[in-house]
Amino acid sequence: MAENLIGSEIIKLAGEVRELMAKGEKIYNFTIGDFDPKIFPIPSELKQAIVDAYMNDETNYPPADGIADLRKVVARSILHGQSLEYAPDEILIAGGARPIIYAIFQAVVDPGDKVVFPVPSWNNNHYTHLSHAKQVFVEAKAENNFLPTAEELKPYLADATLLALCSPLNPTGTVFSKQQLEDICDLVLEENKRRAPGEKPLYLMYDQIYAVLCFGDAKHFDPVSLRPELRPFTIFVDGISKSLAATGVRVGWAFGPRKVIDKMKSILGHVGAWAPKAEQVASAHYLSNEDAVNVFLASFKEQIEERLQGFYKGIQQLKSEGFSVDAIAPMAAIYLTVKFDLKGRTTPSGEKIETTAQITHYLLNEAKLAVVPFSAFGASKESNWYRLSVGTATVADVTASIESLRTALAKLK
Repeated sequence: MAENLIGSEIIKLAGEVRELMAKGEKIYNFTIGDFDPKIFPIPSELKQAIVDAYMNDETNYPPADGIADLRKVVARSILHGQSLEYAPDEILIAGGARPIIYAIFQAVVDPGDKVVFPVPSWNNNHYTHLSHAKQVFVEAKAENNFLPTAEELKPYLADATLLALCSPLNPTGTVFSKQQLEDICDLVLEENKRRAPGEKPLYLMYDQIYAVLCFGDAKHFDPVSLRPELRPFTIFVDGISKSLAATGVRVGWAFGPRKVIDKMKSILGHVGAWAPKAEQVASAHYLSNEDAVNVFLASFKEQIEERLQGFYKGIQQLKSEGFSVDAIAPMAAIYLTVKFDLKGRTTPSGEKIETTAQITHYLLNEAKLAVVPFSAFGASKESNWYRLSVGTATVADVTASIESLRTALAKLK
């Protein structure tokens, strides 16, 4: 398993970026789904609460499922935000979303089981590999905002154990429409009704870590709110990593059927993947202050949307000038979906661009623009679509990088 585990293409690309920057080159690095803390710091109240918790010696082991105060606060947040009632013992706290997702796979997926997920999507292929399961990729289309339709998923669910979905979606920053998600929910319900008593159900993992970062008319929908009958089969993934720019604070959570959550608790208890106790205490304190949270989110979302819209308008301006680029209007998260249709063009050095890898290389070396191809998220290696992450971008970077891109595109023949 370890010998055949594939490394992250994003981290590999980031390594190339670091090498260029070490040589003194100015690179507009929009590859990592993270935040520059100097641009997007965590809420000041949360930062102080973390310091206070350490000063109060909150440094011992936390309970395996998370401290009670935080689970209670999360339960209230779920109730207020989604009108879903989950008891504190149906909630599991862990060190971010990654161990939560790992625990979901380990709890419900046996070796040889089938896991269905759309591509592009983040890391489902790696978690399936770690579970010795069979991967079923369903390639989503641009016309559906790179989100799968029920029609596309239907042929693969009959003998599947897990359907892994994410909305808002990493890497695209797009969201399911109400109808899209309802149709998929109905498929899952239909499949579980078809299965014999005692047969393992089809579970649905729903990653909503970016849920609060929706912009304009975009709305977040979830399976259990749309179809309450899905509650026994749905495990949610959430946390503060993206909503509070707190990726390094490492506080995430799952909520779902008590039986599954209990097994996940046991798995992560043995792994030791708890969120640090001081961070849990601080998060419980901060999240209970709804006014402070709302004030932070209003400003944070405004800044993220400003950058996303700036890049989108810049790409559309380039398109109007005749360059072979395009983008999907921003909906959510910290990502813009951008298309670079450059195959068949010739670089100033006389090289003909024939592959997506060559496009990526040209953008990095000529435009000084680092973005991640959708092929890094499981999509076809021929895909010309890319993820542009704004978590490390200043407002000035938006204008400057678009100008650098314009110059590089103009050199192609």
